[in-house]
Amino acid sequence: MADVTLKRVEKSFGATHVIRGVDLDIRSGEFCVFVGPSGCGKSTLLRLVAGLEDISEGEIWIGGTQVDDKPPKDRGIAMVFQSYALYPHMTVEENMAFGLKLAGADKAERTARIHEAARILKIDHLLDRKPRQLSGGQRQRVAIGRAIVREPQVFLFDEPLSNLDAALRVETRVEIAKLHRQLGATMIYVTHDQIEAMTLADKIVVLNGGRVEQVGAPMDLYREPVNQFVAGFIGSPTMNFVPAQVAGAEGNHLVLRLKSGATVAARRPHEDLADDAVTLGVRPEHLSLTNDGGLAGEAVAVEKMGGESAIHVDVGGERPLIVKAPGEAVIHAGDRVHVAVPTDTTYLFDHEGRSL
Repeated sequence: MADVTLKRVEKSFGATHVIRGVDLDIRSGEFCVFVGPSGCGKSTLLRLVAGLEDISEGEIWIGGTQVDDKPPKDRGIAMVFQSYALYPHMTVEENMAFGLKLAGADKAERTARIHEAARILKIDHLLDRKPRQLSGGQRQRVAIGRAIVREPQVFLFDEPLSNLDAALRVETRVEIAKLHRQLGATMIYVTHDQIEAMTLADKIVVLNGGRVEQVGAPMDLYREPVNQFVAGFIGSPTMNFVPAQVAGAEGNHLVLRLKSGATVAARRPHEDLADDAVTLGVRPEHLSLTNDGGLAGEAVAVEKMGGESAIHVDVGGERPLIVKAPGEAVIHAGDRVHVAVPTDTTYLFDHEGRSL
């Protein structure tokens, strides 16, 4: 396995600047996830590492070797695509063997690698089938097996679960996590799904407009987002954001006045704020319903999800607050409710979206 290092990497397509000065270190054996909204540059960045696109500026190093001018086959990488990219006229075994044949591996070595990968992925009973005879999840396992047999330094995954249904996505996500533990491999994984990022990654890279907003362990990004963009992207449902004005301070807390006229207490940041316009952030799972006090409002929608419910409460702001509640909570749209805002789990952001 190998380290991957990006130094001031830039990519432009004509006048369109897609990747902007990315510096990144991925340690050997690390599972790194690129995450962000559509158009943020995450797939382009993966393709630059793979050598499928040329960088405009900067350097890319894999395993201590600069690979900017090397073709994909000489970079020690294997890629798993969203579309599986299997040859329809070949069997599973032939698909998995194809890259090894091109590399000149003899038949005995090919057979040994294929059967070991098939055993790990539990597809050894499918080796004689063709792709049209497989389910979507089985096809994705074959695509992963084809990458494994190459014994690459780095595995690259480009949204590999996007074509699977919800239940199969969860199952395959668990299998990929197990595979990483078994192989101890360096893996770089692209997704727009922050739940995939949180559950799979050792390190998450949050991208926005071709720039890296924040890099860190999943729970570090969840607990300590550097800005409003990261705070809103990490966590499901997304963090609630409420415009507010600083009305005063009480000990370690600030008093914030909302547009509705209601006041709430928030954690006091290190810097002094007086009469500043800020954005209050609070996660749905940190809010709770109470019999009185807190913020009063009307439940405008209730999403029942079994063990929990997402309750949308209009408290007079620009958009309803989302409150996570137990699934058995008896709340209906139109009910008058009160929302308790816990002071110690609030976040504050300035007018530029920086975390205070």
